[in-house]
Amino acid sequence: MSKQIRFNAFEMNCVGHQSSGLWRYPGDRSWQYKDLSYWTDLAQLLEKGLFDALFIADVIGYYDVYGGNIDTALREASQVPVNDPLQLAAPIAMVTEHLGIGITLSTTYDHPYTFARRLSTADHLTGGRIGWNIVTSYLDSGARNVGNAVLLEHDARYQRAEEYMEVIYKLLEGSWEQDAVVRDRERGVFTDPRKVHAIGHQGTFYQVPGVHMSEPSPQRTPLLFQAGSSTAGVSFAARNAECVFVNSHTLSGLKTYVSTLRQQVAEQGRDPQSVLAYALITVIVDETDEKAQAKWRGYQEYISREGALALISGWSGQDFAQPQPDQPVAKDQPGKLAALVNTFAGADQTWSVNQLAEYGSIGGLGQVFVGSAATVADQLQHWVEETDVDGFNLAYVVAHETFADIVRWLVPELQRRGVYQTAYAPGSTLREKLFQRGPHLPETHPAHQYRDPAQYQR
Repeated sequence: MSKQIRFNAFEMNCVGHQSSGLWRYPGDRSWQYKDLSYWTDLAQLLEKGLFDALFIADVIGYYDVYGGNIDTALREASQVPVNDPLQLAAPIAMVTEHLGIGITLSTTYDHPYTFARRLSTADHLTGGRIGWNIVTSYLDSGARNVGNAVLLEHDARYQRAEEYMEVIYKLLEGSWEQDAVVRDRERGVFTDPRKVHAIGHQGTFYQVPGVHMSEPSPQRTPLLFQAGSSTAGVSFAARNAECVFVNSHTLSGLKTYVSTLRQQVAEQGRDPQSVLAYALITVIVDETDEKAQAKWRGYQEYISREGALALISGWSGQDFAQPQPDQPVAKDQPGKLAALVNTFAGADQTWSVNQLAEYGSIGGLGQVFVGSAATVADQLQHWVEETDVDGFNLAYVVAHETFADIVRWLVPELQRRGVYQTAYAPGSTLREKLFQRGPHLPETHPAHQYRDPAQYQR
């Protein structure tokens, strides 16, 4: 197999993230999420392992579906407490040279005008190593706490996100011409006013008449991630994303997703191979299969089934405190629950509540690979060959032990096989390193249509 395997580290500015209860494991550092050293140590470890990026998830709201309240989520640290992700970009950039920094931010709760400035600032301060994971949010608790009675319906959130992206593209790509900043000391001109344009946006959801507040950053628009798996989400990704993040427990589900995505990317007039797909997995690796299996058994002693069910209840919208533990989870449920069950097992397996809790307590929705470096490398190569996925978002079980084991054991084995990079690609920006082209979005991307200054009125 000649296709290179790519890694992102999947993290969140919280305790535990995808592995419920493992914050109690001896030596786990996830409770230190609020300390800069947690993030700088992790970033340096990942750069040593030549990871593409540290991909930082986020949610607006909290998990209060399980039992009808937030108590379990608080007690078990089910992604709460959780801090803001964007503020991590600068300190991570200061201790690394190549590592990308993927930040999750929602189109539902931040106004695009003020968010565009925050995005440009982060891209400036990191030298162009920022990626934006575009999400539309899914927790009702988040909607309630920003003054909305209910969360917008799923497809309506994506309709709003489409206009959101239009505003972002106009601000980041069209408002300032590339050479607008002249810094002419003799004439006393810092910015040429003729080359800064008001975008004059009048839309259904947003009215943004003026100019972007920031000068063009190294990437102008940061690298674009997207994690939607629904019909609307895949369509949105095909138009906008450069990298996608997918959850699928089965090879068949992942293969179908990647194939559908590439087909829709091509229908948008873009190169279907120009979008990189990363699948969520968790890797438990050691020197031998026996040692890895023993490590996995040791982790099992610390899992929290209730913590896992608090997350699963939030992801699915169903209160799993109510069904009997051995009761099968019905597959004919509407909406988020049906999607979640299919993500876990596809259409050919029935799961009880107990089984969902036990499986989801390590790695969340993703597959878990356990074994020696050779065993895990075989599995990864098989998944890439069967599904055409480009890489993996690796969740941790124990911070930072899981990633240290991957860097120590798995990365060298993949390099020995010739399927993992041995050095970072040239270029200073994340987009250059991933795609070996210029730092800006290509002409085939829909943002390109907003670059012509002639379309803007001053």
